[in-house]
Amino acid sequence: MAAAKKIQYYRTFQDDFVESANQSFALPEDYVWVRAGVGAKIARVVLYVTVYLLGAVYGKLVLHLKIVRNVNMKDFRRSGAVVYGNHTQPLGDVFLPLLACAPKWCYTVASPANLGIPVIGRLLPWLGALPIPQGFDRMKKFLSAVNQRVQEGHCVVVYPEQHVWPYCTQIRPYGATAFDYAVKNKVPAFCMTTTYQARRFSQKPKTTLYLDGPFYADAEQSQRVQKEQLRDQVYACMKQRSKMSTYQYIEYRPADENAADCR
Repeated sequence: MAAAKKIQYYRTFQDDFVESANQSFALPEDYVWVRAGVGAKIARVVLYVTVYLLGAVYGKLVLHLKIVRNVNMKDFRRSGAVVYGNHTQPLGDVFLPLLACAPKWCYTVASPANLGIPVIGRLLPWLGALPIPQGFDRMKKFLSAVNQRVQEGHCVVVYPEQHVWPYCTQIRPYGATAFDYAVKNKVPAFCMTTTYQARRFSQKPKTTLYLDGPFYADAEQSQRVQKEQLRDQVYACMKQRSKMSTYQYIEYRPADENAADCR
């Protein structure tokens, strides 16, 4: 790979390199994950289409985006799906699922901190954000909303790495918990891997996104084994696709390497 412009040091894979304007934002007690009614549906359609178009412009002009689809989501128009992606763009990861999974609609599992962002945070629920709550009772409502969207035939998008590491070219390890959404709803899993390549006249890279799948678990196995099977398949695919990154705009190194360099 070409030389990195910047080096970031991390202590754990749970380190945050991007924080929202209100990182401690908590969901209100009366938060509603599924907004019903004709007015809510019309507002969502209008906003979703608007953001899709903005995302197409942002992808072209800022990310210099190319999408390589190794699966046609039209073939799964009657089925819900769960899409897993690596988390490398603070703003771009709002747009990328909409662009990659079209014509299917996306609902994205997100941190509540995202809703604390001024202006944009208020719009995210209308775009399909599904913020993860605290508390057992509200967790049941959240999971019910996730399951509902999948059963309606939509895509639920998950970033299992959880934390945004801008322009990261490695795939960070993650557990199998989030694969419960696909297993319990008996729908296929897909993976969406963002990679980066050098541009001739700019230090910022161009972006190539790969959409792969479907992945299925062995239905004869227990749900725990099925989740692990799906995690292993998706992770292996992401790792393979990450090799298509040929340029590091930001390099991530363990903090102990920094300590060693300072001796």
